[in-house]
Amino acid sequence: MVDPFGRAVTYLRVSVTDRCDFRCTYCMSENMNFLPKKDLLTLEELDRLCSAFVAKGVKKLRLTGGEPLVRKNIMFLVRGLSRHLESGALEELTLTTNGSQLSRFATELAECGVRRINVSLDTLDPEKFRTITRWGEFDKVMEGVRAAQAAGIRVKLNAVALKDFNEQEIPELMRYAHANDMDLTLIETMPMGETGEDRTDQYLPLSLVRQRLEENFTLTDLPLSTGGPARYVRVEETGGKLGLITPMTHNFCESCNRVRLTCTGTLYMCLGQDDAADLRTALRASPDDAFLSAAIDEAIGRKPKGHDFIIDRDHRRPAVARHMSVTGG
Repeated sequence: MVDPFGRAVTYLRVSVTDRCDFRCTYCMSENMNFLPKKDLLTLEELDRLCSAFVAKGVKKLRLTGGEPLVRKNIMFLVRGLSRHLESGALEELTLTTNGSQLSRFATELAECGVRRINVSLDTLDPEKFRTITRWGEFDKVMEGVRAAQAAGIRVKLNAVALKDFNEQEIPELMRYAHANDMDLTLIETMPMGETGEDRTDQYLPLSLVRQRLEENFTLTDLPLSTGGPARYVRVEETGGKLGLITPMTHNFCESCNRVRLTCTGTLYMCLGQDDAADLRTALRASPDDAFLSAAIDEAIGRKPKGHDFIIDRDHRRPAVARHMSVTGG
């Protein structure tokens, strides 16, 4: 699959549920209205959709949410998709998780061929963790991280950089990750969905974060790509890698190789645009995949050049109305 700008689409992110057991302040409002369960694709339908993308050249598949591991019987889907790893059609099956359910599922995930995962962790302070997640339990997440590592899964920590919340803690978070054989990726907050917070009070440009880090650390740019939007540096003093995802200060659109599928079968060709394709109708229209394949091709043909996220005093409202949990980041 090649979009109108010559970019090969080889990476599919799938939000298997919009539900989450946390209510992170930069992602959701505290009192969310989630989709009715009847609107969700079945796990069998999600498998068929993902498999259609694999047949069309997707090599990396990431399950997201909300929190993917709160979806009932989620391992049925993971086990089913693992057949594409065994056949060689798929190079990587992975997921992004808040870690709350990892201690339950880590061993089985590893048995299904999941070799690395991203765990969202914005602070090492249990009280601050409770504040930012509203409902989260820090110790439970730490237990999940340890369980994943014990199962042989490589863990990368993701942290959203937030002004006046964790900006002073970033060096400590980086040292912690690297000392425990984990990489760290920092992410700028994005203007998606109403959260009850003013994002101009949260937004911390990673250009400033890097500048501050370079006062105490030597950061060497790496020509590394894991198929996602991060740019990587090696931190010479710790020997670990630091990723920077900068949708605001330097968008990553020129090399975008991904599309995002929601749990209702809606395909978003860009995280920061509202244009979408209804694949559920195509999926259910016929038992064979010809119509679905054509619908996917039509959607890829509409993939835009990029997004136009802005956060400043003149742009307080979200750039797109849907929450991050709908699209799966």
